[in-house]
Amino acid sequence: MEKCDSRTRAYKNGKTFDQCRDIAKSLSSELEEKIAKEGQVAWDEILQTAQHDELVYKLTLKYLRQDGYDIGDWKNPRVKPIV
Repeated sequence: MEKCDSRTRAYKNGKTFDQCRDIAKSLSSELEEKIAKEGQVAWDEILQTAQHDELVYKLTLKYLRQDGYDIGDWKNPRVKPIV
């Protein structure tokens, strides 16, 4: 009987977790530039940028938080620099 390797499990569109992580890192760097220009980015824009891929979306928010941005909450769904 074959067993699935959990480290290479395919997520949306057949991507592995490592591929999703790489995509999220590149998206977060693009969004950092946008935040620098506009001052903030809505969660909806991030979701659209991630092409509605939930894993990439959540990882992108995680990386933005690690880079020192306030990712907001359900009352204020915006990502902005911490003042």
